[in-house]
Amino acid sequence: MATSNNFQNTPSKTPTNDKHSSVSRKHHQTTVSSSSSKSRFEAYNRLQSAAVAFGEKLPIPEIVAIGGQSDGKSSLLEALLGFRFNVREVEMGTRRPLILQMVHDPTALDPRCRFQEEDSEDYGSPIVLSSEIADTIKSRTDAMLKKTKTAVSSKPIVMRAEYAHCPNLTIIDTPGFVLKAKKGEPESTPEEILSMVKSLASPPHRILVFLQQSSVEWCSSLWLDTIRDIDPTFRRTLIVVSKFDNRLKEFTERWEVDRYLSASGYLGENTQPFFVALPKERTTVSNDEFRKQISQVDSDVLCHLKENVKGGYDEEKYKSHIGFGRLRDYLESELQKRYKEAAPATLALLEQRCSEVTAQLNIMDSKLQATSDVAYLRRSAMMFASSICNHVGALIDGAADPDPEQWGKTTEEEKSESGMVSWPGVMAGIKPPNSTLRLYGGAAFERVMHEFRCATYSVECPPVSREKVANIILAHAGRGGGRGIAEAAAEIARAAAKSWLAPLLDTACERLAFVLRNLFDLAMEKNQDHHFDYGKKTGDMDGYVGFQAALRRSYNCFIKDLAKQCKKLVGHHLDSVTSPYSQVCYETDLLFGSSPNSTFKTSTTSTCLDLSDQENIPPENNNKKDQETTPGKLLKAAGDASMTVPETPRDGSFVIKKEHGNIVEGGARKRHPRIHNNQVLTNVVGQNGSHFGSTYSEICSLAAQHFARIREVLVERSVTSALNSCFLTPCRERLMVALGLELFAVNDEKFMDMFVAPGAIDILQNERQNLHKRQKILHSCLTEFKSVARSL
Repeated sequence: MATSNNFQNTPSKTPTNDKHSSVSRKHHQTTVSSSSSKSRFEAYNRLQSAAVAFGEKLPIPEIVAIGGQSDGKSSLLEALLGFRFNVREVEMGTRRPLILQMVHDPTALDPRCRFQEEDSEDYGSPIVLSSEIADTIKSRTDAMLKKTKTAVSSKPIVMRAEYAHCPNLTIIDTPGFVLKAKKGEPESTPEEILSMVKSLASPPHRILVFLQQSSVEWCSSLWLDTIRDIDPTFRRTLIVVSKFDNRLKEFTERWEVDRYLSASGYLGENTQPFFVALPKERTTVSNDEFRKQISQVDSDVLCHLKENVKGGYDEEKYKSHIGFGRLRDYLESELQKRYKEAAPATLALLEQRCSEVTAQLNIMDSKLQATSDVAYLRRSAMMFASSICNHVGALIDGAADPDPEQWGKTTEEEKSESGMVSWPGVMAGIKPPNSTLRLYGGAAFERVMHEFRCATYSVECPPVSREKVANIILAHAGRGGGRGIAEAAAEIARAAAKSWLAPLLDTACERLAFVLRNLFDLAMEKNQDHHFDYGKKTGDMDGYVGFQAALRRSYNCFIKDLAKQCKKLVGHHLDSVTSPYSQVCYETDLLFGSSPNSTFKTSTTSTCLDLSDQENIPPENNNKKDQETTPGKLLKAAGDASMTVPETPRDGSFVIKKEHGNIVEGGARKRHPRIHNNQVLTNVVGQNGSHFGSTYSEICSLAAQHFARIREVLVERSVTSALNSCFLTPCRERLMVALGLELFAVNDEKFMDMFVAPGAIDILQNERQNLHKRQKILHSCLTEFKSVARSL
């Protein structure tokens, strides 16, 4: 911010006989100007209080003090106020911003300080004792941080100080920059302070006062780059070099002083800092003595530059920027100038906000009146529910609104928030494609589906003990069956599939239900931005907390019921493929992929486009003999030799013959599984179990193949389509019907319970009361600014 000496008056050349009238005219003009300035100042102060109380974002000209901890911001505040209240002992500036509204009141011989109530435009009782001021700042800071559970808070404390010795000035004191958190504070405290100060300083209507100790060289300033990030050209930044007296003893020659005061090469040609020194003693003194000390320090600094520096300094260029008194006058003058320039725009903005708040108040009145109009509420509620259902369908079909970066979730976030942090029985971490991207809706649903497939194919048939195999195979042999090995392997595979795949199916249903449950909040967000749907109003249900809660509850129950139904359906598919009557294990064409149209060859790994930074799909294996067709273990091709049991003669005789190198047994027309390595049933378990070792290995191998086949058929043929049809189709086609039956197919008395439930009307009335208070204070400010505008 370019500054110049605007405070020296040019001598008058009025003739002697007109001197008295000229002085009277000047006195009148000064009085009018002072009165106008004070009116503007009071108007902006009230507007600022309203903005803080109601969260209004109004471009009010404000001064924001910025600097590192111990750079002198607290001492500057005390000097501007004209009295000490020792804010440094309560460390006010390190936790919450403090808005100081200083009001010059010639009748206030002692300072009168009042704090604005939290979330209100009203001020409390006057505080006189300095210790009470410090205690109030500390208690309010501690209470807010406890409420928000944070180390810092951007919610400001507003203090109004009326005093005969303070200027008409409003300044926002911000938390001081720190490099390291204090003991007991979160390590992120420095970053939180930096972020909050940047947020407070970024609005272009705010003047920045950046303080830096004189002992710090410009080239090594820790925070100057931070200010440049906010205001690159220092167009609205006033730089104040504090503790200037600490640097004076280093100057002996005029050129040294002038070079330092110019700050050339670091701040730009149009930026002239102020150089300020304040009393160092912290002993208890009267307010009058404190102000005398401030004036004395200013005089001592100027005297030192004149008398102790050879050749003095360039007074014409730099005197207007040395001393606290010059800084105070400049700040007051600059703020008044900004107030005057901003008054017309502020008046226009106030008129707009008053109109908007009046419209909001009218809507709230309509809502309160509508609580007794059942037909109106039914119509609006049904339109609102229909809009939510439409948005849910759109999100399932694919959407990028609302912003996925804000509303989407990564795979890890979904796992954590759903409580399903892992897939049962899967030891290895499953990371599907796009796991690091934030997805929702249909995209997130498909990602969970692919993750389920990856998890399922990573599960292999568990090892089986020899004792279990012996109990199964010997029982079959005792019944005189001719298919002991195959039946034993199939029985083992079916039991393993039921035990290991059932939990995976349940987890998949829960994960998919979680994805769909999240769509309600997204649909609500989309509904806020879409006032019309298919040319009709979507129904304004804002403020009807009871109805929104009932709608959310009904939606969640609908998704929960879908999850239950889906678990039953996929459980039925699992029971089907693991039934002893199922021929899945014996479908040799599909098992070994001998047919050109083999399902096993073509189904398996569904294509999933990976848009994330990681690559999860293994490279293709061009060796057809070893080519995998599922993410799980390959099934090995059957051996060249196999045994079949075609049929049994009527007389019960059992005939074994060979055809084309294969053993063929005459018998019943019932097909049985092929058994590898030409093992004949009568030789499976020889005398004293001599062949049991090889039989055990063969059964384990066959069980693994059967398990893989069951897994493949379950995932590729049954479960994938079942999950899609059981979850997505009802959400598109039956959601509105289900919600309508539960919410609207009730009598009027029960329906109105959602709108006149205990607390619902109170919430609407409280909102109306707050809007009415906001309207009142804004209209009051508008009236004041109209008066201010007429005096411009």
